[in-house]
Amino acid sequence: MLATVGRHRAGTLMAMRIATTILNMVIRLDALILVTLGVLFWTGNAFSLIPLHMLLGILLVLCLWALAILGWRSGAPLGLALTAIVWGLVVVWLGLNQDSLVPGDLHWLIRVLHLLVGLGAIGLAETLGARIRRATAHTSG
Repeated sequence: MLATVGRHRAGTLMAMRIATTILNMVIRLDALILVTLGVLFWTGNAFSLIPLHMLLGILLVLCLWALAILGWRSGAPLGLALTAIVWGLVVVWLGLNQDSLVPGDLHWLIRVLHLLVGLGAIGLAETLGARIRRATAHTSG
């Protein structure tokens, strides 16, 4: 019975590790596309792709939230997981409302803030991924 419980726990940890790797890879690819699209928008091009940018931003946040849940379940600090949840809400709110914030000549400040908040979400995802991999590392052998 104890061996079965141990194998189940090892299997759960391995599944968490695999899910974490997949989520981090999706976020990295997503981030590359998001930044590329952002540069296009900043240079006055490809505005027809803004809905795609928004959809990919939401995907990034959903993946961040999934990592936050996995992180919490694997023993990462609750504060880190909660920060990722709240940060994701900020990313979505800012992304959806940035056009109406600080219109005019100073709107570039909102664009820079949007970029920094997005990069912060990516950094949080990387931090959570590292914590989860460290917490589940003993299952690799």
